[in-house]
Amino acid sequence: MSKVLKVIVVGISVLLLALAAYAQEAPKEQAKPAQEEASKEQVKPAAKEAPRGQGKQEVAKDQGKQESAKEQTKGLDEQVQEIKADALAIAAQLNRLEEKLLYPSDTQIAIFVSVAGGEKFRLDAVDVELDGKQVAHHLYTFKELEALQKGGVQRIHVGNVRTGDHPLRVTVIGKTEGGSDFQREENFKITKGIGPKLVGVVLAGTGMGSKPITMKDW
Repeated sequence: MSKVLKVIVVGISVLLLALAAYAQEAPKEQAKPAQEEASKEQVKPAAKEAPRGQGKQEVAKDQGKQESAKEQTKGLDEQVQEIKADALAIAAQLNRLEEKLLYPSDTQIAIFVSVAGGEKFRLDAVDVELDGKQVAHHLYTFKELEALQKGGVQRIHVGNVRTGDHPLRVTVIGKTEGGSDFQREENFKITKGIGPKLVGVVLAGTGMGSKPITMKDW
């Protein structure tokens, strides 16, 4: 057994020596092609200067690429705008559907606020009570008041009521054209029938004497 072990040890030693020698020779063999490639690169003649016409063609290609990129960007912007418009349209449809579900036509009541033509008073706030409960209180910005003075209409409240009579109280707070503070309050009666009820409240400051707030059915 000892002889066999010796033979195996000797064989392994020889194999290790052979592998070591091969490992030393391999880098040298790999270095030769690299040196040959380097020498070939050095021998290569210098590249000829590109003709003048070729340079212009390259500039034209670059300009064409830039124009193509601009067109692609423009196309993407248009697609984004279309997506935004579609999203707004879908949102509006969803709002209308939600309103129909929350406020069926048989019980729906909507109250709108407008300002009489030619009025220059400053509207600060409007308070609306329906059936003895406050259903709306709105503070107005300058832009909102300007829109109302130009003929705009604001939907200040939408809700549900049963058929029959319902008391409505509207309170207006603001300043006259001369700068004096004023507060006006009016009481009305709304008769709700079958189908939606649309009520318009027209504000006129102090320009209408004892009736600065009027109501009309739409």
